[in-house]
Parts: sequence; structure tokens; C-alpha cells
Amino acid sequence: MPDPGPSPLQPGPPAPAARFGAPALADALAPVRADGAAAAAAVLARALPSRPVLPFGTAPAPEAQAPDPPAPAEAAHSPAALERILRGPAGLGTEALHWARPAPPPATAEAPAAPEPPAPAEMRPIPGLYHHPVPEPDPVRVAELSRRIKAWAVDEVQAFPAEWEDQFDGFSVSRYMVACHPDAPTLDHLMLAARLMVAENVVDDAYCEDGATGPDVGGLLLMAHTALDPVHTTQEYRPAWEESLSSDAARRSYHSAMGYFTRLATPAQADRFRHDMSRLHMGYLAEAAWDATEYVPEVWEYLAMRQFNNFRPCPTITDSVGGYELPAELHALPAMQRVIALAGNATTLSNDLYSYMKELKSPGKHLNLPVVLAEKEGLSDKEAYLKAVEVHNELMHEFEAESAALTAACPDPRVARFLKGVAAWVDGNHYWHASNTYRYTLPDFW
Repeated sequence: MPDPGPSPLQPGPPAPAARFGAPALADALAPVRADGAAAAAAVLARALPSRPVLPFGTAPAPEAQAPDPPAPAEAAHSPAALERILRGPAGLGTEALHWARPAPPPATAEAPAAPEPPAPAEMRPIPGLYHHPVPEPDPVRVAELSRRIKAWAVDEVQAFPAEWEDQFDGFSVSRYMVACHPDAPTLDHLMLAARLMVAENVVDDAYCEDGATGPDVGGLLLMAHTALDPVHTTQEYRPAWEESLSSDAARRSYHSAMGYFTRLATPAQADRFRHDMSRLHMGYLAEAAWDATEYVPEVWEYLAMRQFNNFRPCPTITDSVGGYELPAELHALPAMQRVIALAGNATTLSNDLYSYMKELKSPGKHLNLPVVLAEKEGLSDKEAYLKAVEVHNELMHEFEAESAALTAACPDPRVARFLKGVAAWVDGNHYWHASNTYRYTLPDFW
């Protein structure tokens, strides 16, 4: 796919965020530009994983379109690997990330026959909700990713029954992932995010949503988590666990998606993702307990729960989908953890707001921030909804300010690139919610 070049200018962040993104990256890369491609190659060679990544257990076979993992002799430091990385990311909004880019290779088709590109999405953003517009996702990538992810969901893992097909199509996961990951180098990298997104939603739908929650939800979530984080047990009992991985759609989806992820991600990236999925499942359990006891939490309690039951696992794989690695010691920085948490919290409250009308129609009392604000602070539905918009906006401004401060304080190009990727994910997540009129409608509060 030809490089589309830089994306159109977007509304800038607040004043504290002036150094966020390309300026700080340019400063950090100045020595690399001065020394040329040889110095860049040396930097990248140290950053690449030193050994190939293998799937655990009985991971599924690779897709026909996906390349096999590199052999140990050619995995990390081969000229081909370094040349690919030195080309830098491709996709909308990544022009500023290239420091020593050779002429692009001849364009090749990513699929033998490209599906018909979808029409541009209709946008309906929430009035007053702070966000940045994004360019329309590449329709060619969207169409081909849509074909691939549906083939995986239907043919490989049987993720949903036939009567849910319209809901799967209406979810528009391909448009979602292309918007959120503009620097993904290949469709295989985008498929990492798409499979995990579908799998997470299968688990949520099967175990937690719309009356699915039962007294056994804790055990179900724990067993599903073992499809991501394998059980190390005796030879006598291992076969029973392995058989359980295909026992329902949730576990099949998790197991398959994680098998593909560990082929392209490093062990540190995979462990990071498992940790964030543990957080997610703990949040699911808290919400399920409140639902079972009909407990309406205080606003601060609800916001605490939403820091765990939120989108965090999605932006945490930004570097894996981008084809590079933010080293564990940089990812673990308290400032980085705060930025990632703020991104997850803000985007999750955006979901609360866009799904408000949808959840009003679901069985029982569905907790979201406007509902909790209305009950705990004695607000009308409209007042509560508009206050929830303000809470979201405050978290967004804090996210951008903290991102800018971290970029300035830690001028490592991998930090700058990761933070740009997280910001792109936040913007793409809003784009998907605002454009998904199949799933979401807005209340009449304006």
C-alpha cells in the first residue's frame, strides 16, 4: 500500500502539551539524523527481541496470509529485518516518525482480490465532548481487514451463532481497528488487534452483558483467562484443561487470538497484555457483584471500577500492533502508567456516553456514569449526562498534559512513538463511537 503521507492538521492539545509528539521526537532523533542510517541500525538492533516468540500450548496454525515466524538465525539482526524497521511505520499520520527512510519498495497487493471498499462513515459526535477528528480510515484496508476478521470469527473459532451475524457486521471492527492503529505496518498486525477486540467482546457478551451474568461468572472468567495465561499443571490433568479451551466461543476466541498475538509480540508485550486482561476481568467481577446485589456505587467507587473494567488492554498493545516494542522498563514508568490509565479511563467514559441510550433499553439497571451521577447526586438525567461529559473532558485534558510532560522528560523516540500511538488510539476510539450509528444513538439533551 503506498504511503498516504501526513494526516490533515487536527486541533492542537492545550498549552502544556506543546511538545507532545513530533517536536520532541525530532529532538530525540537529531543524533540519529547526524550519524546516518548506520547509527539508526545500531539503535534498532539493540531494541529488537533477541529470540523468536512462540505460541503456548496448542495455539492455532497461522493464517494462510500471515508469514511464518522468523527462524532464530534471521529473526532479529538480519539486513532484511533492519531494513524493514528502518523504513519506519506506514499509515495515516506517521510521516513525522521517519528519520532515515529509503525509497519505498514497489507497491504489492495485500490480498489477491480486494473487497469493495466501504462508504465513508456518517459522523454524529456528542456535542461538547472533547475529541480530535481523524482522517477517514483507509477504505482498502478496512475492506480487507473486514473480510479476514469475519473469516476468523466464523470459520476458525465460531465466535458467534448465525443469528448474531448482523450484530457482528454492525460492530464494524475493521473500521475501528484501522482508525485506532494508523501506524500498523501490515494487515497481519491489524489482525492482532482485531482478533483480541472481537474475543474480548465475545467474553463480555457471553458472560457479563444483558442478563448473561450468573452466579458462576467468576469461575467462567477465570477459566477463560487461562486461555490467555496458560495453566502449568501435571501431565495427568493437562489434557482436561487443553480440552476446555475449545468448550465455548469465549475460550476458543481468547485462545486463538492469543496464539496469534504471541507470534508477533515479544514475551514482555504478551505478559503486559495478560496483566491488563486480569485488571479487566477483576472489573467485570466488581460490576457483576454490584448487579447481583443491586448496589449502586458512589461516583468515586464507580470511577474506580471503571479504571479496571475499561479499554486499557487495547491501547496497551499499541506498540505490538505498530511492529515495535516499548521496553518494559519504559512501559513500567509511573508516568507512563498514569498516561495509559488516563487514556483508558477517558475512552471508557466516552463509551458510557455513547452507549447510554442503548443501555437504557437493555434488561435491568445498567450502571454507567450518567446513571450513577443522577442517583447519587440528585441530578436530572440531562444534568447527569452533561456532567459526565465534563468528567470525560477533564480526564482527556489531563491525559494530553501528562503525555506532553512525559514526552519532554523522556526524549526516547520509542516513548514519543508509543504516546503518539496511544493518542491515535484514543482519537480512533472516539471516531468509531461517533460513526457507529448501527449501535449508538444520542439522547435528546441539546
